[in-house]
Amino acid sequence: MFWPDVIALKEFYASPLGQMACLAVRKRIHGFWPDAKGDSLLGLGFTTPYLLPFLGEAQSVFACMSSAQGVIHWPTNARNLSLLSDEAELPFADNSINRVLVVHAIENSEQVRQMMSELWRILSPAGRLLMVVPNRRGIWARSPRSPFAYGQPFTSWQLRQLLSEHSFTPLSANSALFFPPTTWRYMLRSSRFWESIGSQFFPGFGGVLLMEAEKQIYAPLVQKVWQRQRKAYVPLAQPAGI
Repeated sequence: MFWPDVIALKEFYASPLGQMACLAVRKRIHGFWPDAKGDSLLGLGFTTPYLLPFLGEAQSVFACMSSAQGVIHWPTNARNLSLLSDEAELPFADNSINRVLVVHAIENSEQVRQMMSELWRILSPAGRLLMVVPNRRGIWARSPRSPFAYGQPFTSWQLRQLLSEHSFTPLSANSALFFPPTTWRYMLRSSRFWESIGSQFFPGFGGVLLMEAEKQIYAPLVQKVWQRQRKAYVPLAQPAGI
């Protein structure tokens, strides 16, 4: 399977189209999470453009990038808060994260079942999971200019099923990116207008779906079905004479 690496994603979000897309999706994320004070927040996939507003607000913020996509230093010119990890073995303790934002991850993963199991494991009982995925019915999932065109797009029903099957309870949903993925300046300038019109009259045709879910507190079935031996990391012995 092919998907864009972190360099391609960084270049997209630095472009005029990527900046407008980021603003539109950020607005929807803020609608779900208007206040993250005191929370620990993890972004899985390529989430750095969407995590910026939470810096200085949340108690802790981490950007976890897939080992298949690569990693970059983030934030620029500040202490690094990004890390590289296998999405099937996240380096966080059980019940340790209050909020998890997933973008450019689940649709590209070849380990979806294991990833969802890990998200359930690390999320606190009162925590929230927010998934941002390409919409199968939207044009962004078909455009070569869009990083949401790679991997497996979803319908709202499919995303709800995915969450439910892995012991998450879907709470609410929204959509974004109603303007077309074009470099035409006029369309980019009017993107806010199209976002407003689309969300009111064509909510099922946004380029991305956003769905928030909570963790079901009883032991999930997937935890019993999929178990694997975790790696044990042992400190190297000190060489003699040092």
